[in-house]
Amino acid sequence: MAPQIVELNRIALIPLTLTSLCSCPARVNLRHLELGAQPNFRKLSFKLEVGAQGARGQISVPNGVLVKHRRRVISAMARAEQPEQIDDSEITNEEVQRDTQLSAESEMDSEHRQKTSQLKKRVIFGLVIGVSVGGVVLAGGWVFTVALAAAVFVGSREYFELVRSRGIASGMTPPPRYVSRACSAICALMPLLTLYYGNIDMTVTSAAFFVAMALLLQRGNPRFAQLSTTMFGLFYCGYLPCFWVKLRCGLAVPALNTRLVESWPLLLGGQTMWTVGLVATLISISSIIAADTFAFIGGKAFGRTPLTIVSPKKTWEGAVAGLGGCIAISVLLAKILCWPTSIPSAIAFGILNFFGSLFGDLTESMIKRDAGVKDSGSLIPGHGGILDRVDSYIFTGALAHSFVKTFLPLYGV
Repeated sequence: MAPQIVELNRIALIPLTLTSLCSCPARVNLRHLELGAQPNFRKLSFKLEVGAQGARGQISVPNGVLVKHRRRVISAMARAEQPEQIDDSEITNEEVQRDTQLSAESEMDSEHRQKTSQLKKRVIFGLVIGVSVGGVVLAGGWVFTVALAAAVFVGSREYFELVRSRGIASGMTPPPRYVSRACSAICALMPLLTLYYGNIDMTVTSAAFFVAMALLLQRGNPRFAQLSTTMFGLFYCGYLPCFWVKLRCGLAVPALNTRLVESWPLLLGGQTMWTVGLVATLISISSIIAADTFAFIGGKAFGRTPLTIVSPKKTWEGAVAGLGGCIAISVLLAKILCWPTSIPSAIAFGILNFFGSLFGDLTESMIKRDAGVKDSGSLIPGHGGILDRVDSYIFTGALAHSFVKTFLPLYGV
């Protein structure tokens, strides 16, 4: 038997039923007639036609449903026929408020999940990087140098991509790609040449000369901005990281003053591997990590006063906490490793490491701000690029090497 048709001259709809009125037919869910949530009502179909003279609807009701639930259908139709006036403006306002609230809650929930996932990635990859770097530092020699050269190559590529970004390139002419790629290769070779020759002054001078010659002989109109950004790239990404090789591998004076060294297994290098360079590198890297950690915690807990406009998230309170953590770790490791032999030297070494890490971080933040990007790259999940992770170490290696070799008598032994 064909289903019965019930016509309604007026339909009372709950909010969010219609977002706009038009002359075309529209389908509306039956629950909008407040017939209940019975499963049999899913078989009912409801068609609403809206015209200039008002709304007219039809409900297609199977016979079995009409007989079994006659009272419910009639009651719903009676409620729909009640002459209750609904203010469209109130419905619209309620719709807007409800949609806004739901959208805000959804965005907050999504942002919370994203931050949680980001934090997990940072912790996991941070631990992996920390363990890997620790093993590379202990190994020293070619292992340390090759790993540093690989990081230098990737970091220099990120630097020249920042130079070519829209934020920086809009105000100047970036160097050609073949020049930036050649500079990245030269920067990667510098640590290897430092380990082999012990000094790279001539290498840097020769590289700067050939790069300047290539820029001056290029087609088109050479610009000073091309020369300045390229020379800074050679210095920032190539020359400065080489001091870590000179610090770790160049200071080969034995530091056999602790029980840890005396009991160090021969399979892992024995006592001879514990040199001033190894101890100084471990203290410097550990103090930089402590500075970043304590600065982050102190800034989150007590940060009120911005440190500089270059990095708005950094605060004076966080910087003081980072300085305290850096000095504390330097003194603690100096006590454990018996290097340097005096506490004032350990404190001075910690202060030097802190300011080197701080201004290295601010320098990279300035480059990223001018480039208009948040991260230098996306190589490391949760951390950004290589430059985002090593910016605190770029100046620190040169400062630490100069301090140990120049200001500590007999290298602090």
